[in-house]
Amino acid sequence: MELELAGIPTMPVHTQPFARLAQSVARANGMPRARQAYVPQPLVGRSPSELRAYVDGADPISKRPFMQEVIEGLTKPLSPEDLEGLSFERSTPRLLEPDTRENLHELFRQNRWTDMLPIVLPTEERVAAMLKGTSIPADRIVGKMRPTAFREFWQFDVEKIAVNAVMAGAKPEYFPVILAMMASGITARSSSTTSFATISVVNGPIRDQIGMNAGIGALGPYNHANSTIGRAFSLACQNLQGGSTPNETFMGTLGNFLGYTACFAENEERSPWAPFHVDEGFKASDSTVSVFFGGWYTQSGYGPRDSWKEKFIRCLTATEFYQQPLIVMDPIVARGFVDRGFTKQSLIHWCADNAKLPARDYWDDQWSQTLTLPHAVAGIEPYASRLKAKPDELVSIFMPEDIKIVVTGGETQGAFKMFGGRYAGRGPGTFNRENPTVLIDAWR
Repeated sequence: MELELAGIPTMPVHTQPFARLAQSVARANGMPRARQAYVPQPLVGRSPSELRAYVDGADPISKRPFMQEVIEGLTKPLSPEDLEGLSFERSTPRLLEPDTRENLHELFRQNRWTDMLPIVLPTEERVAAMLKGTSIPADRIVGKMRPTAFREFWQFDVEKIAVNAVMAGAKPEYFPVILAMMASGITARSSSTTSFATISVVNGPIRDQIGMNAGIGALGPYNHANSTIGRAFSLACQNLQGGSTPNETFMGTLGNFLGYTACFAENEERSPWAPFHVDEGFKASDSTVSVFFGGWYTQSGYGPRDSWKEKFIRCLTATEFYQQPLIVMDPIVARGFVDRGFTKQSLIHWCADNAKLPARDYWDDQWSQTLTLPHAVAGIEPYASRLKAKPDELVSIFMPEDIKIVVTGGETQGAFKMFGGRYAGRGPGTFNRENPTVLIDAWR
C-alpha cells in the first residue's frame, strides 16, 4: 500500500491454493479486478533451483508464463473496468420472512449460519429473553472482528450476539460471559491455514452463579454452561466477522474440533495457587473470561512423576514455537508441584529456562521461517539473538511471560494438558488482539 501511494506499481504474488481467497479478499475490498499472480505451493523447504522453476514456469491459475503475468500486471494501463471498483450494501434485514420450522433450519444451513449442528431458531421472543440477561442496550456496539488481517473488520451489537447465543442454546444468565468474549476482539474462527481455534477460561464468582463445571470432565461436553457458552462464541464469530466458508474465508487445512466449543472454568477452590485472573491483575471477586488464541497443538501427561522434568522438556520442545503453551493441570498435579517446592511462577520460570533447542532445529520450522525470521532480521529481541546463535547452540523457545498455567479438573487422575494458547497477542504473526482477559461484570 505504501509503495502504491508513493507511485510505485506493485502486484501481489500468492501461492496457488490461495487463489480463491485472494480474489475474495480483493472483491471484499472493492477491487474485484485487482491484478494478482500465483506460483505453486509450497515455498518453504524448496531449493533455489525449484523456486527458480516456479518463476520461469507458468502461473498455475492463468496458465500463462508467470513473469509475463507479473510484467503485464505492473505495466499494462488500467482499463475503465479496472477503475470501476465495487461497492457493497452492508446492512442486513433484521428479520427473515416467516416460514416453516423445517424450511428455516434448511435456510440457516444453506447460508452457513450454523456450525452444521442443530440450532435453536432465534425468534424475536427468544432473542428478547436472551437480552434480559444483560443491562446493556441491544443496539450498543460491542466490538469488531475479522477472520484474518487481510479482510475488513465487521462490527456487531448486543442484539446480534444475542441471536447467536440463542442459536447455540445458551441461557440468558450466560449472556454476559458471551458478550465479554466477543468484546475481546479475538476471533474463534480464524482463517489461518494452521486451523487455529480459541480456548476460553472463566474465573470468579460467575462460575458458580451460572453452574459452570471446573471438576470432572471440565474440558468435555458434560456441562450445559461450558458447552453452550463456547458454542455461542464460535457461532457469533462465524456470523459476525464475515463468514467462515471453506476455501473463501476459512483456510484451515485440517480444521479443528475446538472450533465447536472450547470453554471451561478454573477450579479456583481446589488449586493451591492464585486464580489465573488474579495473576493478570484482577481481584478475586471479579468475574472474567480469558481468551487464548491457538488451540492447534496438544501435549499431555501425568504426574509430577520422578521423570516429570524430562516429560515437560519433551512436551515444551515439541510445541509450535510461535504459539506459547497454556498448561492446564488437575489440582492433583498442581499440589504435586507445590510438594516439590514450586510456586506457579517458579514452575513457569523453570519451563522457560528448560525449553531449549539447537538453533538449527528452531529455525528449521515453517513458522519460524515465515513469521519469526523477519523479526529476527529486523533486530527485534529475542528473535535476533536466536538468529545469531550457532547451529548447535541451544536457544530458548519461550520467555516466562509466554507461559500460562490454569488449574481445573476433578482430581480423579494427576493429568495435565499443554495446549497451544497464545495470550495477549504476543509474538510474530499477531493481529487483531485487544484485551485477552475481559471483565464479565461490565457486561451484566
